[in-house]
Amino acid sequence: MISRRSVLLGSAAMAGSVLFGRPGSAPAFTRPLPPTAPVGAESVVSLQLRAAERQLSLPCFNGKSLPLWTFTDAAQPPVVRVKLGQRLNTHLVNGLTRPGEHVSIHWHGIRLPNDQDGVPYLVQPPVEPGESYDYSFVPPDTGTFFFHTHCNSAEQLGRGLIGILIVEGDAPEPYDADELVVLKDWRIDEAGTGFLPFLTQEGAGKAGTFGTVRSVNGAILPDITLPASADVRLRIVNVDPTRLTEIGIEGAEAAVVAIDGIACPPFPLRSWRMGPAMRADLIVRTPADGGTATLVDYFAAKPVPLAHLVAQGPARRKGPFDPAPLAAGRIPAPDLANATRFPITFSATATGAAVADLVADGAPLGPLCLSESNLWAINKASWPSDMHQIPPPMATLERGKTYIFELRNVTPHMHPIHLHGHSFSVLKSNRRDLPEHHADTVLLLPKERMEIAFVADNPGKWMLHCHIIEHQETGMMAWFEVA
Repeated sequence: MISRRSVLLGSAAMAGSVLFGRPGSAPAFTRPLPPTAPVGAESVVSLQLRAAERQLSLPCFNGKSLPLWTFTDAAQPPVVRVKLGQRLNTHLVNGLTRPGEHVSIHWHGIRLPNDQDGVPYLVQPPVEPGESYDYSFVPPDTGTFFFHTHCNSAEQLGRGLIGILIVEGDAPEPYDADELVVLKDWRIDEAGTGFLPFLTQEGAGKAGTFGTVRSVNGAILPDITLPASADVRLRIVNVDPTRLTEIGIEGAEAAVVAIDGIACPPFPLRSWRMGPAMRADLIVRTPADGGTATLVDYFAAKPVPLAHLVAQGPARRKGPFDPAPLAAGRIPAPDLANATRFPITFSATATGAAVADLVADGAPLGPLCLSESNLWAINKASWPSDMHQIPPPMATLERGKTYIFELRNVTPHMHPIHLHGHSFSVLKSNRRDLPEHHADTVLLLPKERMEIAFVADNPGKWMLHCHIIEHQETGMMAWFEVA
């Protein structure tokens, strides 16, 4: 049951109040982050992935099967767990049969060697149907990450070519349970037997083309059974290509302990806005035996329940809620005093502005071919519609130096901006008071100016793009080189 207070909170969050981000009062938790997790001896974890079309069903499909594109024979995305220090060797086979439907794997949020980053044409050849490719790297950070293809992404992610990667070893004080919560929409037609277009002109020129069925772990409003009166870790991953979600917990205390996989000083959760590709690790003190809490999305006209957290069993914890923090991350501290500033402006092109005007006037717009329109730009440059034509780099950074990217959104829409190969420190915003944290994807509000800082310590060619996939595929993408 969503309370009237929740409705008011949701309305306030929509208006951009202090509920989004750090609460208005100081955090109640004072336990410092433990030292970085120890790195274990290197061993190898082998992973076999075969991208292929499979007729599969999820609970949210109402008993029907759909032509999913998946990495394995299961409808749910594969969950890969490795320990810090282990090497992940992945053999990818492209089993898709559509001519020209190439694939690659981007390991989202992992600070890996550039040749493993999975961006076709920029760092590796595309994997054509019938071909294979091998990836091998040692993740340097613990935390919650995921992987997805980086080709025809609106359709490939929309059909399910996604997996979860968890690097273990960041919890010096074990929690009572560790639960994965994957948020994804599905664009299913009215008959429930096929998919609607994954990319449309109207959606690409505005906030994106939304799914018709919302799911959590492949189900609609599932019950997630958890131990009672316990401190439970929820790893929330937004793998949707479009939807922004402002998460909150009704009926239980909760804290944020990691953002985009990297530990942050715990702070009480009132609401936290997550764009596509963003992750948040929560610690929830569950209700007593038989009680239920609710994971809620406040980013709507009224709060939307996403999942019920059902508590069962004897009490695990007593006393006040004081969640154990995760081990500190390994992200190098930026040298702000000697940083080089680089302004980056995210804007619409003239074509994009015209599309927005047509939509506002009610003009009918159909599906979009990638070759037709460049709607978005970064520093007035739009990625070519022919995705294999690599434009000049946005910038060349000197290895080992600190850079402050001054991100400026001059559009009326939000953009989750993802930086490949690095995790950055979020410094400040002109619109919000955000908590101290690292991220690899940051959500820019309309007219927001935000500063992020990082040490350019990872050599290679790295992408910067909006992770609303339709925006990425219609121009809001660039790259920089660390040399």
